[in-house]
This record gives sequence, C-alpha cells and structure tokens, in this order.
Amino acid sequence: MKKTKILNSELSAVIASMGHTDTIAIGDCGLPIPDSSKRIDLAVKRNLPSFLDVLETALYELEVEEVTIASEIVENNPELYKKITEMFSSIKINLVPHSEFKEMTKKCKAVVRTGECMPYANIILHSGVAFSCEE
Repeated sequence: MKKTKILNSELSAVIASMGHTDTIAIGDCGLPIPDSSKRIDLAVKRNLPSFLDVLETALYELEVEEVTIASEIVENNPELYKKITEMFSSIKINLVPHSEFKEMTKKCKAVVRTGECMPYANIILHSGVAFSCEE
C-alpha cells in the first residue's frame, strides 16, 4: 500500500508523470474543465474535499516553481488570496483574468475538481525541478 500522502491513484499518477514546466490545475466545483485536459474529479459533496486540503496534499509530492491564479480572487475572495500568497511566499504568483485562467487549463496535464464552493478557488501549479546538478 502507498505510504505517501496522495492516495488517489489518478492524481498520484499525473503528478508522477509531470516534468519541468508542466502544469496541473486544482479548482472549485464550478471551474469548467476542458475536454483537452484530464479530469480528476474528487468532489464528493459541497466543500468536500476543500480546495485547500487538496492543494496542501498535492504540494507534498509536487515541486512547484510558480503558480497562476485569477486576478479576481484579490477582491472576491481576499481571505483565500492571503492564504495562497502565504503558502507561495517564495515563488512567483501570476495573476491573470479569470477568462485567461480558464484558457490556460486547456494546456494542463490535468484539472482536479474539488468540492469547494468559494469563488475563484482555483490555481494552476507549474512544475519545478526537485533536484540540483550539484548533488
């Protein structure tokens, strides 16, 4: 049996297959998921699992070098925006219009649907490199 945090086999497989600069989106239950991206539907009911629970768990296995969020989050969900900026204080945070964010999901390896019901609880994680050439 798997020992690491992510037990969902689809999510674990996508993260394991990601290379440098590949992207994966984690979104609320209302984020449209394009046919061009793999859908990983974790939603069970309203707010289960939460956006933050899924994001925090994904970060145990994915090296992230930058993130992208919708600029509308700043005004429409300032509490979540604050949490995201704290979580990613040492990496680049891209703010784009929500319409552009939705277009960007078309190039993601997968879009993970949570049960979250907060507005703009969506993020694109850009994969980094988990090793250095100096080792």
